[in-house]
Amino acid sequence: MAFVMSLSNEETELSESEREEDHDLSMVTAKRFNCDDLYMSDSDSSDYELAFDAQSYLMDEVGLVESALFERSHEHHLQVQQEDIRNQLSAIETELMTEQEKSASAFARIEKYREARKELERKLDTHYQRKIAEALDNHLTAIQRDHELKSQIEERRIRSDAAHEEAKRKERAFHEERLRQERARAEAEAKLRFEEAKMAALEAERRAAKEAAEKEATEASKRIAAVASQQEAAKPQLNADSSNMNLQPQGSGSNRTKKSQTTGDVVRAAQTALTLEQGRLLKLKELEEANRTLIMTSNMDFSNHERHISRLIRQIRGIKENVRVKASELVKILKNPSCPQSISVVAFAKKVVSHCESPDNAVFACGHVIVLVASQVPQAMDLLLAEFHRACIYTVPKHIVYSKSAFESKEAYYKDIGHREDGGKLESVKDYLKRLESYMKLYGALVQTEVQGVPNIHGPKEGWAWLARFLNVLPANMYTAVALNAFLQTAGFVLFRKYKSQFTKMLHIILNDFLNALRERGDSELNPIILEIQSYIEDNKFCQEPEGRSLQGQLLSSVMVPESEPSRGHYY
Repeated sequence: MAFVMSLSNEETELSESEREEDHDLSMVTAKRFNCDDLYMSDSDSSDYELAFDAQSYLMDEVGLVESALFERSHEHHLQVQQEDIRNQLSAIETELMTEQEKSASAFARIEKYREARKELERKLDTHYQRKIAEALDNHLTAIQRDHELKSQIEERRIRSDAAHEEAKRKERAFHEERLRQERARAEAEAKLRFEEAKMAALEAERRAAKEAAEKEATEASKRIAAVASQQEAAKPQLNADSSNMNLQPQGSGSNRTKKSQTTGDVVRAAQTALTLEQGRLLKLKELEEANRTLIMTSNMDFSNHERHISRLIRQIRGIKENVRVKASELVKILKNPSCPQSISVVAFAKKVVSHCESPDNAVFACGHVIVLVASQVPQAMDLLLAEFHRACIYTVPKHIVYSKSAFESKEAYYKDIGHREDGGKLESVKDYLKRLESYMKLYGALVQTEVQGVPNIHGPKEGWAWLARFLNVLPANMYTAVALNAFLQTAGFVLFRKYKSQFTKMLHIILNDFLNALRERGDSELNPIILEIQSYIEDNKFCQEPEGRSLQGQLLSSVMVPESEPSRGHYY
């Protein structure tokens, strides 16, 4: 028999609300929990299922109200069960969250403890390493201090020994040097006395021979005059006897006198210049003789000092610092007690003059060095000038005129005026003029050198005297023209600045007299040098400072070595 179940609107709404609640529950996140403590009996389950089946499928026929009431109670029962389940789930979730919070807190405490332990261990490790480093540093410092103390003690001992040895060496060297100097002085004095005695004896012999010759000549003249009328036939014989009496006492001395008179006729120089030249050459010759004796009697080798001097002179450049350093080093060498000053000064003079011929010779810088050295060692200037006179007679100034009666040959004449002989062959006139010009340029640079606070004992005053003697005595020719031009090129600027109008008068004399005398010789080879001197005077080049006269403050980056002055060899 079939029956119809009707539901009211309220029930329908209730069921819809329940479905919504069920849907809401289904949206709740499921949490896993254990149901091990929940006991479920098989018999209970089966009884419940049977009862449920009976209730589900075997319902008594009831009325509509009872049916609705039953449904309502059933739903209420389900709601109660669901509420219990929800409460249990909520409790379980709460407990689970509490456990999670506890776990998180425990993990946080563990992590914090671990970090604290790490920090503590790091601090302990750092402290331990610092203590180790400090201990190591203290140990190394102590070792270093001990080593330095030992080194200082050893160094003091070495210095003390070295100072003692140096003092002993200096004492021995000083004693040996004093003995050598005393021996050399004694030998030089003995030699000088011998030379003086020899010269005195020669002079006495010469005077006696001259007096005897004059006496014999007078007597012979008287005899010839007395018997001239009676002994006309014997006159040639008497004249021969008289001539023999005149010649016999003098011997070779008469030849020397004749030669000296002839030489006096061919030498053109002022007497004061010749006197100065002879004095300087005599002083140089005496020193050279003394040096030879000293070197022969000494067991020391002084060649190292000479090489050092030569090297320093070759290194002179037109730079202020270079000039100052080289002059200072040269003065130290000249005053070095290990080498006699006579040897070092003569070597200095020779090396300076020989350096003139070098193509890189900076004449103005070299002039500065000479003045600085001579201010500390005045003897060096006279010896240097003597070397100049020996190398170039025009630094005197002096000129030798060729004469067949005075010279055996042209070669002998060339040797006397300064031509060199190499392998039995004399140098050419062109080469000789090149050397002459280089010597005169350095001489001109020397006399014009002005160093602030340092006197030049052979300065512009001596240059003015040289020019006056040159124009008064020397003839006009190729040699004197080259010498004059080289001198004016280097010294003319300072002489004009010092003597003004007097110097210009000198230039007018050169222009009107000297150059005209050159033109009158009619030699075409003189034209270039004539034009150059004429251009120097007419273009007022003496008002312009020569190139290289002012020393550079420092070496330019583009020029490693100052260029030497251009050689004016086109007129040779």
